[in-house]
Amino acid sequence: MNAGMFPSTGSAPCDSNMSRLKFCANISWLYTELPDLTQRICAAASDGFKAVEAAWPYDTKIEHIQRARNDNGVKVVLINTPPGDMKAGDLGLAAVPGREAEFRQGLQLALKYANALDCKRIHLMAGRVPVGSDRAEVASEMESTFVQNLQYAADVLMKEGVTGLIEPINTRITDPRYFLDSPHHAAAVIEKVGKPNIKLQMDVFHWQIMDGNLTQNVKKYFPLIGHIQIAQVPGRNEPDSAGELKYQYLFSLLESMGYTEYIGCEYKPLGSTSESLGWFRDYMTASK
Repeated sequence: MNAGMFPSTGSAPCDSNMSRLKFCANISWLYTELPDLTQRICAAASDGFKAVEAAWPYDTKIEHIQRARNDNGVKVVLINTPPGDMKAGDLGLAAVPGREAEFRQGLQLALKYANALDCKRIHLMAGRVPVGSDRAEVASEMESTFVQNLQYAADVLMKEGVTGLIEPINTRITDPRYFLDSPHHAAAVIEKVGKPNIKLQMDVFHWQIMDGNLTQNVKKYFPLIGHIQIAQVPGRNEPDSAGELKYQYLFSLLESMGYTEYIGCEYKPLGSTSESLGWFRDYMTASK
């Protein structure tokens, strides 16, 4: 880990014309040394996070998460729709033909949790190309299913003041069969959906692996971005670990563009979670 990513002396990474960035702990990736989501919320708060996000909170009772959130004074800012049957290979259902009813059921469960936790963003997971199918042959049908499901979800979420997000996941390393795999594809889908509350979830890790060109892609798609997640490439570890990306530059870029939504810390700590947060403490100190 590189110490002093944002030195507390000298120039701070943001000035009066820039937005100070807000970070949330992804408690599905961080604090996994603790078995329970409620314990992880407490640990995140102890380390200075004011917000958390979670992939699938559905194995924990809503009232337990509510209590942990309230007791620790943190927000829950993002959850995912249920993945489907992961043992059978599912990872989301929104783009999977023939699974529309299950997608809607999952959406209702996600919305139940979101409303109870005052969470205003739900990642609507696209899902995978079916085993044995050729991506090119099923792409048109899957995209049509995706657009229709997103239009349905947008109308449901609009009534509750919730934003739906779609996230490209890289198919080179992480998930070769995931349907939505690039920011360009996601932007085209969002245009077809045509709903103002369907936004783009930018996971820097996936964008770098699939396309690189981060500066230009951030600038191009900035109006569509509703949430960002971060990790170093290629190891998917903390931002200041060894790797391809210079997060000090990326954070300054986002500040200069006026990004005001949360940035999710979705990475695998090399050691304990608290030990991996030197970059976070540096940033918060330098931003004061």
